[in-house]
Order: sequence, then structure tokens, then C-alpha cells
Amino acid sequence: MKKWFKVSLAALAAAALLITGCGGEKKKAEKPAETGKTKVAFVYVGPVGDGGWSYAHDQGRKYLMEKMPDVETTIVESVPEGADSERVITQLASQGNKIIFTTSFGYMDPTINVAKKFPNVVFMHCSGFKTAPNVGNYFGRMYEARYLSGIVAGKQTQSNVIGYVAAHPIPEVIRGINAFTMGVRSVNPNAKVKVLWTNTWYDPAKEKQAAITLLDGGADVIAQHQDTTGPQQAAQERGKFSIGYNTDMAPMAPKAVLTSAVFNWGPYYVKVVDSVKKGTFKPESYWGSMKDEVIGLAPFGPMVADDTKKLVEEAKKKIIDGQLFVFSGPIKDQSGQVRIQAGQKMSDAEMLKFDWFVEGVDGTIAK
Repeated sequence: MKKWFKVSLAALAAAALLITGCGGEKKKAEKPAETGKTKVAFVYVGPVGDGGWSYAHDQGRKYLMEKMPDVETTIVESVPEGADSERVITQLASQGNKIIFTTSFGYMDPTINVAKKFPNVVFMHCSGFKTAPNVGNYFGRMYEARYLSGIVAGKQTQSNVIGYVAAHPIPEVIRGINAFTMGVRSVNPNAKVKVLWTNTWYDPAKEKQAAITLLDGGADVIAQHQDTTGPQQAAQERGKFSIGYNTDMAPMAPKAVLTSAVFNWGPYYVKVVDSVKKGTFKPESYWGSMKDEVIGLAPFGPMVADDTKKLVEEAKKKIIDGQLFVFSGPIKDQSGQVRIQAGQKMSDAEMLKFDWFVEGVDGTIAK
């Protein structure tokens, strides 16, 4: 079993203070010193101290450095999606970095654009779907862990209202909400998942307030897709429960967090860098699974009952063994229409284009 990285409460608090003191100012990419090492760069949409998405990727970077001492890394934090990211990616490519990992969905087109200008640099984009001769993409089948965390939430709720603080209405987020809801309703068909959009990836105050709104509206368990621990803290302050995301968020809200759906990027980063160094790299669309241990669940909180843990472990084993595929029919949408017939499974292409909610979701998809 792999050891999931944890961050201490004190470390995250210190990082949060640092972020606040910096006023959200973006860091500039500094040119790596000439060391003879393979230069690898990472572009993050948030600060590494977010306790979520960027933190998880940075733990993967540190794992890479530990396993491959002949690698030198550069990071650029808090890079907005869009034109600004293209400028940063270009700068990193021009500085001699041989591999550049761009770790947010909105970096996809900028990554492709820069790759055309630097054919001898390898680019890897996280959560997108485009490839090129020197560009691959990668992600984790987080919907598997979402389903399992939904089982935990479905067993824990007393009000049968579970709040979901959602980021942006893109297929990745919609897919996660649907998988989570299906997990919830597999053990509690009376429960509903109420969705509230923030249109943010990293906005601690806004995301916390969204969770408060859901909690005040009757939710007694909160899930989320954003990169901050704001929703978890809101749940703890209200005496309710929560499901974390990206990393184990229990240190920031130990009385609230039931478990977290987490990423473990390190081994994949080692694999990619090693392939580039050996000259065997080929652009691919990699979607790592629970079987690959790219994604999984963080340890359960003490409030999670043993029978719930047993249900989760049974479902996890079935997912890994291929006996349980999350998006297998029959699956109905919110209107009750059967979208996936009995005996059918959604293809990867269909899951990557998810634009509808399953039965049990209370919310709409903003256009």
C-alpha cells in the first residue's frame, strides 16, 4: 500500500499566512542554474500551500526529485489560465527545461501553442484531452474514488441532503459529481446531492461561503471539487461532516473530514521523466486508475462506522478487479430518462464529454 502524503496543520496554516501576506502575487519563473541535470518544470494554477490540487502535484514533484536525484525542477505558482499561462510556459521552455508539466485544464490550448514552437521539449498537460508529437496528457480516474467517498457520505448523512461545492461546469467536475452521487445512492437511495457552483479553483473565502450556504440549507455532509480547505472548515464550524479532495484534508478539519478522494502523482512523474531521458517517450492520453494507485481514498476519520468501511472496501476491491464499473447502466438523468441502458458502459470518450447530471443531483449545469 502506498503511503499518501499528508501535510501538518501547522504547515498549512503557515502557508496560508504566507499566501495572505503576498496578496496572491504570482511568482516569476527563475532561470535554473546550469547543473548538468535534466530540467523539469511545473506550472500550477494555485499556490503549493493550497492544501489541495497544487499541493498534491507538488508532492509528486518532490517524490520525483527524491527518486531521481539527477533531475532539477522549477515551479511557477498561481498562474491564471489563458494568455498569462502561455507566456509562463514559453518562458520555461526557453530556459532549457526538457519536460514541462502544465497542471490545470485551462492550460491545454496554451500548452499546445507553445509546444509547436519548441519541438524538442516534451509537454505533459493534466486533465485535458489534446496531444501533439511532443505533447501528452494525463489524469486520474477520480470518479472511482468519488464513488467510494459517496458511499461514506451516503451512510453518514442524517438529513439526506449532501452539499457539493462545485468548481466550473466542465466534464471533469460534472463526472465527479455524478460518480459521487451514484456512490451516495448505492447505499442511500433517498439522499440527494445539492450542487452550488462557485466558478473558482482557488478562492478560500468564496468556497467556504458556498459550503455555509449549503449547510444552512439543510446539508449535513459537504463535498467539493476546489483546491482549498474552506468547505471542510465550514463543515467543522457548523458541527457537520465533509469529504475532502486532492489530498488528505483531515489535518485542517479533523472533526469533520470523513475521508478524502486523493491523487498520488509521484510515480507517474517518475515514469514520464524516465521515458524522456531514455528516449522512449511517446505522447499518450493516460488516465490512471485506482488499480494504478494514482488515485484513492485517504484514511477514514474516527467517526466513520466499521460497517461503512466494510462497504467501501468491498466496492474498492470490485472496482480494482473490474467487477464494478461506476458508469454502468441503467443510469437515469435528472428527468428520469435512461441515458445508459442496462448492460452498457460509458466509454472514455463519453465520460470525457459529460454534460448532464444523473438522477439524485439537485442542481443545474451553468452554460
